[in-house]
Parts: sequence; C-alpha cells; structure tokens
Amino acid sequence: MSSVMTITLAENFRAIFYTPFYLLKALGLAEQAGLELRWLPPGSPGGAIDAIKNGTVDLTWGGPMRVMKDHDTTPSNGQSLLCFGEVVSRDPFFLLGKKKLGRFELAQLRQLRLAQVSEVPTPWLCLQADLRDLGLNVSDIEASLTRGLSMSEQIQALKADTLDVAQLFEPLASELLCDPDYQILYAAHTRGPTVYTTLICSRDGWKKNQLAFTALREALGALQKWMYTQTPVTIASHVQSFFPELSPQQLESALARYLHNDVWAQSPEMSKVGFDRLSYSLQSGGFIRTQIDFASCITPLDTQNISSFTESCI
Repeated sequence: MSSVMTITLAENFRAIFYTPFYLLKALGLAEQAGLELRWLPPGSPGGAIDAIKNGTVDLTWGGPMRVMKDHDTTPSNGQSLLCFGEVVSRDPFFLLGKKKLGRFELAQLRQLRLAQVSEVPTPWLCLQADLRDLGLNVSDIEASLTRGLSMSEQIQALKADTLDVAQLFEPLASELLCDPDYQILYAAHTRGPTVYTTLICSRDGWKKNQLAFTALREALGALQKWMYTQTPVTIASHVQSFFPELSPQQLESALARYLHNDVWAQSPEMSKVGFDRLSYSLQSGGFIRTQIDFASCITPLDTQNISSFTESCI
C-alpha cells in the first residue's frame, strides 16, 4: 500500500479568479492523487512567500511576479522561488465606466479620471505596458491617476462622479454591471497570454517534495480539463461555500465571465509566451530591473516548453 504524501499549502487571499484551487479542495482531487494537503487559511497577497523561502510552508499560489522579483533582487540559492502549475493564464481585471463614454479606446484615458488597483501591483503594471504598446505616455495618465482606493471604494467614487474609470476584478465587475448605466471599457484578458497565477515553491522545496508536487500538478491538469466541460452553475455549486457573501447568481455571473473568456488555463503547463509578457510588463513599469529568464523560474516539469517554444520559432 502506497504511503500518503503530505504537503502544506498556504492559501493566498480569497478571490474568484482562484476558483480552480477551491475546486481542487472541494472535489478532494489531491486526496485522490495520494496527497494530504494541509491548507493554511488565506492571508494578505503574497503573505506566505517568506514561509516558502524558509521552508516552514511547502507551497502557495500567487503571481509569478513574486518569483520574478525574487530572482531580480536576491542571490540564487536553495531559497530561490520557482513556479509551476499555471492556473490563471490571462489578466482577470477590467476597466469599467459609464456607458455615456461610448465606444472606448485606451487613448481616452489621457482625458479621464482613472483609478488603479491598490491591493496588488500587477494589474496597473500590466495596463501600463498596454498603454506603452500603443505609444501613449504613461506619465501623462499618471498625472491625474487616483491611487489608494480599494476596489469597493472605486465603485463608490464612480457613482459619486469623482471618478471616470475603475479598475476591478470579479465579482465587483459584475456587481457594477448590474447598474445599466455602466459598461466594460477594456477587458485585460483581450491582451492575450499573461501568466497571472501559478503554484509557487522554493528550489529546496522542489527537491524535497518533487513527487508530491508532480502528483498535485497532474490532479490540477485533470481539474482544468473538467472545468471546461462544465457550466458556471455547476462550478458555482462546488465553490459557493468559499464565497458566502455572494448570491448564487452573483457567483455564477462572475465565473461565467472568466470561463467564457479563457482566463483560466486549460493545462498546467507554464506558458513561455505568457511568462515573457508578464516579465516585460513588470520590467517596463520599473518593478524589476531586467526581464527575467523563463528557464530560471520553472521546475523540470516545464523545461520541455523551452525547447518546444524554440522549435516553433525556427
């Protein structure tokens, strides 16, 4: 009889775009793969990173931006962070404003009052890169940028007419869209692949738990295939307990927007294209000094993606 492999997983902050992880727990898929997952409760964004590096926690999930920052600022050693198991493959944030703005283009932000997400840095850094790609001067937009508002406060500011454009994720986007005066102005997922969320471990953690992490990645892959055969109603029924503050209809609406726009990865393989886009966004926004090498940040589970990507470019 095979022994059960035990790993400690620290949950990141609670968010709908992390739904695949909640499904993993709700459906007991890790246990079916011979794992005992010891779940630690959600904390602040990226709050488990120090515990991953010092070995008191085996695994967490979050943005590869934290892996990139680690590689950019600290020496390479056993504590260096790695990512595997891609879960969120496109940017889950939106710009929203009133319908009276009409047909919207990002260049209009130069004349509008925009707020940036204050809870985490990645949404604004990625949007900055989109603006630069259009030849826009980000400094011009930053001159009138509203900082420091929570996403809920952004909605309040929109309705008080002290803000023109809010940067939100689900379910707040769906909440605002219940008001017929508002619309999605820009969906960041339309940018294309941008690796937003993966599992994160340390190099030492990978060596210690390679078999368990591999089994977890396989369970995640099976889950991803299953998700894209299901309706938002079915998915919501499994994760409703993680979002007791939402009605079933609110949760289903939020899940549908992400599911139908391929925000979630359909495979756990790390995307080099999506990774490089995120690295470019972080570097162009000054979060990291140089673009980070894909190969230095992944586990052996994804090294085949380097050769396959290179071959496709020949």
